[in-house]
Amino acid sequence: MSTVVLFHSALGVRQGVTDAAERLRSAGHEAVVVDQYDGLVFDDYETAGRHVEAVGFPALMARAEAAVADLPEGFAVLGWSNGTGMAEYVATRRRTSGAVLVAGALPLELLGAEAWPGTVPVQLHRTEADPFARSEWEAALVSAVEDSGAAVARFTYPGAGHLFTDASLPAEHDAAATALFWERVLEFLDGLRA
Repeated sequence: MSTVVLFHSALGVRQGVTDAAERLRSAGHEAVVVDQYDGLVFDDYETAGRHVEAVGFPALMARAEAAVADLPEGFAVLGWSNGTGMAEYVATRRRTSGAVLVAGALPLELLGAEAWPGTVPVQLHRTEADPFARSEWEAALVSAVEDSGAAVARFTYPGAGHLFTDASLPAEHDAAATALFWERVLEFLDGLRA
């Protein structure tokens, strides 16, 4: 069993995050959901973006680090969109076993990190036409992970949904992509146990 720490998108802890936690628990993992918004949830990216700006990325990163302070070493991180930055940040500051990044990736320099830890494999997942995709940021992270010697796998899915695994966002959700996503993620997490 792995402990997996989940970091939500700019929209907060929506159904997609709670569904993911249940999926992980059903597969035998421990899931820890980090709520950086103290219960606030947003329905649109513009309002959510204003909230992120008001709180500030440094404060969100500090909250992410504080949320895992009492966890034993070796947990995995899973983040969506804005939460990928939180997952990356934690993975560069704690001994983690793996990172799953969905619909986002940040260059390490934006997180104040000099290098990716060479013992932390990474999976990146997004749709082919994700409107928020920053391919140059994704490429920078992939390069840093490769330079560290850690394994990295990139997966793209048909469609244009940003939070494509969240069934509560029907305009973005893709059931087939979500099923394949979970196959890949659970296989990845199972591999971390060995």
